[in-house]
Amino acid sequence: MISPHGELSASPARAALEHQESGPLRGRILAQYQKWKGTHYLWGGTSHRGVDCSALMQHLFSDAANLSLPRTTGEQIGRGVQVAEYGLKAGDLLFFQTGPNRRHVGVYIGDHQFIHASSSQGVTVSTLANNYWHSHFITARRVAGEAS
Repeated sequence: MISPHGELSASPARAALEHQESGPLRGRILAQYQKWKGTHYLWGGTSHRGVDCSALMQHLFSDAANLSLPRTTGEQIGRGVQVAEYGLKAGDLLFFQTGPNRRHVGVYIGDHQFIHASSSQGVTVSTLANNYWHSHFITARRVAGEAS
């Protein structure tokens, strides 16, 4: 489990259970998160000097799953297969409508949590239980075949 401060905090038993439930993709995504955690948000940014949400997903999936994602949320939302919110698994992309013509993307890591590049906090972990994220959620897409 990830604390509100972005730290990994799971008992060995819970970690083993989560590994069984979510497979190796979750662990690889979390390892990549540790490399990006705290990176500042920059619209159009693609590096550790500043990154936006869709570029972060490109990096996480390239490095964790050897999967190439398109550059923008508009292109990413068309990839994979749609997943119902109750059927989410680690590695699923989550999409949010954050403005009239603005979308946001993150990656689900289990336990109602997701990694994303927040415009106010940089690369961080947030929860779908938060009213803002829950009310702006529009769809989830499974893009990695082993997201299980």
